[in-house]
Amino acid sequence: MKKLTLILLTLMLIATGCTSQESAVPGRTEDTTRVVTDMMGRQVEIPAKIDSIVCTGSGALRLIAYAQATDLLIGIEDIDKTREIKRAYNYVYHDQFKDLPSIGKGGGRGYTAYEEQIIALQPDIIFTFYNSDALEQLANKTGIPVVSIATQANLFGEDTAQSLTLIGEILGKEERCAELAAYMEQLRADLNDRTKDIADTDKPVVYTGAVTYNGAHGFAGTYANFGPLKAINAINVADETGQKDGFDVDWEKIQVWDPDYIFLDPGNMNLVNEEYTKKPDYFNSLRAVREGKVYSMISFNNYSTNSEVAIADAYYAGKVLFPEKFADIDMETKTDEIIAKFLGRGIYAEMKEAGLTFGKITLGQ
Repeated sequence: MKKLTLILLTLMLIATGCTSQESAVPGRTEDTTRVVTDMMGRQVEIPAKIDSIVCTGSGALRLIAYAQATDLLIGIEDIDKTREIKRAYNYVYHDQFKDLPSIGKGGGRGYTAYEEQIIALQPDIIFTFYNSDALEQLANKTGIPVVSIATQANLFGEDTAQSLTLIGEILGKEERCAELAAYMEQLRADLNDRTKDIADTDKPVVYTGAVTYNGAHGFAGTYANFGPLKAINAINVADETGQKDGFDVDWEKIQVWDPDYIFLDPGNMNLVNEEYTKKPDYFNSLRAVREGKVYSMISFNNYSTNSEVAIADAYYAGKVLFPEKFADIDMETKTDEIIAKFLGRGIYAEMKEAGLTFGKITLGQ
C-alpha cells in the first residue's frame, strides 16, 4: 500500500512539473508581448513581433515611410489615397498606398479614424499623431494598441530622432532609423557650421510670407521660429513679435521692417499675385521687391512637417543669403540627395514640373 501511495505521489509531482513547464513556453502573454513608452509618455503593451500596422493623424505615415516600413501597412487614410507631390512620402510610395483599405479620413488635426474598418483589419498596432485624449479614445474603441509617435513642428527637434528610435525599436528597423537620425544631425551641424560665425551686423534681414500653415496664406502669412531660417542662423523679422509659429502680420508692419530679402511659397503665389494686382504700390514700396530680392521657399508644411523639404529650403536660403558660405551647393543635386536619403529616391525634377522649384520670383507673373 505504501509503495502504491509513493507511486501515485511521484506521478502527481511529474504531472505538476509538466504543467509548470508548459506554462513557461512561448504562448504565454509575457512571451508574446512587450511594453514600450510612447511619445506621450504612455506605457503601451504591444505584440513582441509586429507584422501589420496602420497610421492615423497628421505626420504618422510620413515617419513610417522614413523608417522604410511601408510594407507593413494594411490600411491607409483617405487623404493619402490621392497622389500629392507636396507630400513627398505620398508621391514616392503612392503605388503602395492607393489600393489599401481605408482606415480614416485624415487631414487636419482632428479625430478622423474609421474605427469599424480598423477593427475589421485587426492590425497589430496603430501608430498615431493624435493628442492624448484622441489616442485613448481610439485605443478604447478598437481594443488595439495605439502608440503615439507625435513630434513638434520644429526642424531638427530632438523629438524627431526620439520618435524614429521608438519606431525602429518596435518594428525592428533600428539600423535604418539610427542611420536617418544621424544623417539629419549631420545636415543640422553642416548648416550651422556654415553660418554660426557670421556676425548679426553682416546678416541681411529676412521676411518669409505666403507661408502654408493650417492651409494656404497670402503675403501677410508668416512664421516665427521658421525652421529653415533658424537652421542657418538667419535674422527672421517675425521672431521679434513674440509669436511662436504661424500668424498673419499687419501689412504696415512689413513696411516698417522693410526686409532685405523676401521668401514666398510658390504654391501660394496665386494668392500673392491677386494681392499684388490690388495694391501694386504697396509691394513696390518694399526694398526687396524693388531690388529683385524675392525668392521661392517651397512649402514643407503639408499634413505636418516634410523634413526633407524643410532641410532643402534651409540650404537654398543659405545660398541666397550667404552665397559665399554655400558656393559648393548645387540645389538640384542637394535636394535630390536629401529626399533620396529620406524616401529612397529624388523627385526634384517632378517637383519642378509641378511648380515647386527654387529660384527668383517676379510678382504679378
